[in-house]
Amino acid sequence: MKVLIDMNLSPIWETFFSNSGIEAVHWSKIGAAYATDEEIFHFAGEHKYIIFTNDLDFGAILFATNASFPSVIQARTQNLTPESLGENILLCLKQFSEPLQAGCILTLDTAKSKVRLLPFR
Repeated sequence: MKVLIDMNLSPIWETFFSNSGIEAVHWSKIGAAYATDEEIFHFAGEHKYIIFTNDLDFGAILFATNASFPSVIQARTQNLTPESLGENILLCLKQFSEPLQAGCILTLDTAKSKVRLLPFR
């Protein structure tokens, strides 16, 4: 499992994931800061990354394109630090490993998570 961390999240997530045994990279290390969401989306799909973001636009791209991949994890909470959300993310990665590998959108906050398989129908 590989995670691509969107620009709207802190690069400290990269260390958090790496320390948890998950391959992860922050977009700032591989792409332009001004890259569009569509560019990030296509890169993630081509390189088999799961996008981790706080941005709702990736869900809109999935819906508009009827894409099956990449999977997207949307964090919907005010506190986006690994200290606040990290354990929940790791639990979801484990619990929803198969849907994430197959193609889904995972929306989570500190209280709950919801998975929707792709493509949207």
